[in-house]
Amino acid sequence: MTPITEKKELSSGIKSLTLLSPLISKKGKPGQFVVLRISEEGERIPLTIVDSNPDTGNIRIIFQEVGKTTKQLGQLNKGQEILDLVGPLGLPSEIENFGTVMIVAGGVGIAGTYPIIKALKIKGNKILTILGARKKDLLIMLEEIRSVSDELFITTDDGSSGRKGLVTDQLEELFKKKVKIDKVITIGPAIMMKAVAEITKKYDVPTVASLNPIMIDATGMCGGCRVSVGGETKFACVDGPEFDAHKVDFNLLLTRLNVYKKQEQTSDHECRLENQLNE
Repeated sequence: MTPITEKKELSSGIKSLTLLSPLISKKGKPGQFVVLRISEEGERIPLTIVDSNPDTGNIRIIFQEVGKTTKQLGQLNKGQEILDLVGPLGLPSEIENFGTVMIVAGGVGIAGTYPIIKALKIKGNKILTILGARKKDLLIMLEEIRSVSDELFITTDDGSSGRKGLVTDQLEELFKKKVKIDKVITIGPAIMMKAVAEITKKYDVPTVASLNPIMIDATGMCGGCRVSVGGETKFACVDGPEFDAHKVDFNLLLTRLNVYKKQEQTSDHECRLENQLNE
């Protein structure tokens, strides 16, 4: 059992939980994730380690309430416990001095960039960060990320904060202005990462995407998280989650992400009914 030591609501439907896990806090590295299960009957879900503190033994996760399990997770409070927590999982991000690194993140994927940016900054990189969301209220961790970025660009679909438009609009503009960029790292919705990769490929800039396929056991055994990279089958849980974005078959990834949409909607409906009955 893993205790919840702190809970925060960052935005509507986006929650932050701090969990007491001394071993994971000591071993976890930027880019890695955990898999948790709330109850015996619950599903296993992967979540990025957003921050860790070996001194206190705490790690932090951030998630958006989009399905049955994340909504149940969002109902837990400080002092309650999570049944299972496994990690750190996945390969850590490659952290070295690349020069100027562009971070492009959208939605709740913004949270996953924070530990990577911190580590890259310590290595002496110049960090340019583009963050995007549908609207201002869904932008998270702005001050934390601003504190470790040399320049921060904000975009929102509705123009309620920063530039009106997509992260790719800002990215394309920077390339056209011939801003020096040695590497791009993108985390967020698959369709956004696909668009980022298409732009950076034109300018021949190495790009890494942190993929978010359906994941079950997270040990490479089930094959649920398989993705196609450079024509080869890879498993995001053990070979990733980060891959060369220019080699990722994003069309296949998007298709696989939609496989269980009907079941997710049914499960979410059942969850709402359960909540109403318990009120």
